[in-house]
Amino acid sequence: MLAGALIASLWSFRLVDSVIGDNVANTLLGYDAKQTQIGGLVAGTIFAFVSGLAGTFTACNIAAFGAIAPMADAGGGRAGGRADASAPVRIGATLRPLGWLALGMIVISGAYGAIGAALGQRLPQLSGAAAGSGLPPRLLQASIVFGVIGLAFTYLGLAALRVVPDPFARLSRRFPNARLIVIGALIGGFLVGRPFPLFRKLFEYAAQTHNPFYGAAVFVLQSLGNITLMAALFVVLVHATRGRFTRWMTARPARVATITAVAFIVVGAFTFLYWDLRLPARFGYGWFPVAPWE
Repeated sequence: MLAGALIASLWSFRLVDSVIGDNVANTLLGYDAKQTQIGGLVAGTIFAFVSGLAGTFTACNIAAFGAIAPMADAGGGRAGGRADASAPVRIGATLRPLGWLALGMIVISGAYGAIGAALGQRLPQLSGAAAGSGLPPRLLQASIVFGVIGLAFTYLGLAALRVVPDPFARLSRRFPNARLIVIGALIGGFLVGRPFPLFRKLFEYAAQTHNPFYGAAVFVLQSLGNITLMAALFVVLVHATRGRFTRWMTARPARVATITAVAFIVVGAFTFLYWDLRLPARFGYGWFPVAPWE
């Protein structure tokens, strides 16, 4: 939790949003992603995935990397099971936990995309108005959504250590992949609060179409772009080590529980503290220590 607090204090949103995010999007698209209007449905579809990829390291998405340990625990890559060191590493087995994670993510992001395209400017996320002492409704929505998601990740981390009851203890016996689906749903929920400028631009365009199916499609592509690098890292870790990464992670139950707990508690604490303490402090609500460069 202290590590999450330290990251929240040192985090530079200008670096990850503008320097990294904007440059990645501009390079891949071949034009200024912020200043150039989206030129049609096909261009919007491409923009959705690219802007999702560009937002990989933003504060509203970095928590997705915490899913690597649970996917390894699900047996990613080893056809003969986690305990069988002689079984070959197969790409299909590696992609299976990614598929379950993506399922939960797609359901949430697709549903919200359809709702967003239908409701448009009635959502706080697309409002340009200010509230109170200047905290815009879109940032208020972000604070609420990411506060809940941060607490959920923290709880899952504590549950991995058995400090609190595991909400999946019974469900996992009947549905072994329920945990990954719920983690994917939390990642899909990032879009519900995301204030990332490139995502806001996509959202505004989707809302202008008033087409729920198109809204769902581009939001799903945005989410898939968000986890592309995380998914690639997971596949590389499994296959470059010929399964040794998965075997090492799952060799002892305490090891995978500890790594899962650390990952979730760090990203959960960061997400909650950044969005529910540091963000409101910028608008005069409370105080939070911030690095000099911010």
